[in-house]
Amino acid sequence: MALMSAFEPVIDLVFPPRCPLCGAGVARHGGLCQGCWNGLVIPGTPACATCGRPFGEGIVAEAICAPCMADPPRHDGIAAATLYNETSRKLVLQLKHGRRIALAPLLARLMAARLPPLDETWLIVPVPLHRWRLWRRGYNQSAELARELARLTGARLAVDALVRRKPTPTLGGLGAKARRRALSGAIAAHPGRAAMLKGAQVVLVDDVLTSGATSNACVSAIKRAGAGKVVISCFARVLDEAL
Repeated sequence: MALMSAFEPVIDLVFPPRCPLCGAGVARHGGLCQGCWNGLVIPGTPACATCGRPFGEGIVAEAICAPCMADPPRHDGIAAATLYNETSRKLVLQLKHGRRIALAPLLARLMAARLPPLDETWLIVPVPLHRWRLWRRGYNQSAELARELARLTGARLAVDALVRRKPTPTLGGLGAKARRRALSGAIAAHPGRAAMLKGAQVVLVDDVLTSGATSNACVSAIKRAGAGKVVISCFARVLDEAL
């Protein structure tokens, strides 16, 4: 790290720091310019005590949102770095499909800021990709975020704790029942990680939380393996009504 710091001025001279979204000059590599930073929406309070969904003004602390009351989730909380909007969408697409893996540290820092303090007693587990999709893309963006979160927090990384046993279609446009049907039996705990998951406190990592169908399937698999607690950490959460 000291060696990297020593060479940083030289690197900045050869490759001037630029905002990864708009190309404007920034103070250091790995950061956003002020304009793009202002484009991000950070979830605020008051918020649902169960899932962190932001409420409007005047809601009492520890209130629970209507979706959580109607269908109590199996997870133990959602920590979203941002709400999904045009700015966060661009960052996610560059990481996920633009092969901009270097964005992972930036996104992970924002995610870590929304999590409770973690230590080596916690496991960090990414949402898995099916091997065919992993082969085509070349990397799992959720695993890249998980690696950075483990480095930042000191928690243990269990990158292969979950496996996707069958390919699944894109869930966009499907109803809740169709999503559950598509994911039925698709995600399971890795048999070789059963001892690691039993009784564990887990942070499940994903880039975007949309309907929650995939994360719910992951949480169910982790808890079937005996985990005691599962918190979902995502960079962007789709909550149009909160924007």
